Amino acid sequence: QVQLVESGGGLVQAGGSLRLSCAGSGRTYNVGWFRQALGKEREFVAVIRRYGGGTYYSDSVKGRFIISRDNAKNMVYLQMNSLNAEDTAVYYCAAGTQVLSAVRSSEMYTYWGQGTQVTVSS
Repeated sequence: QVQLVESGGGLVQAGGSLRLSCAGSGRTYNVGWFRQALGKEREFVAVIRRYGGGTYYSDSVKGRFIISRDNAKNMVYLQMNSLNAEDTAVYYCAAGTQVLSAVRSSEMYTYWGQGTQVTVSS
């Protein structure tokens, strides 16, 4: 059983940075970050694959966010830079073993954390 715990959310001004952490991911899982803004559907943000560490991003965060993992510490991170109001959401990390073509689909992830709120003030 995998238990994921996110941390690092908070309130930040536009243009600022935050680093989210996801504990408990394990090295044998793809780990993705998703977000859900109030009144909107959950959307894919980034993923780091379990083998090889390949990373993929949504177009909306590419060039601003960086996903990384530390297998020794059983941690995955999401460094978020140049934040803007549209990044305000609850951020979730999730773990799964799906193939590459399915890493952007929330339905293909088995384990989820409880989420952490990120609020960007403009």
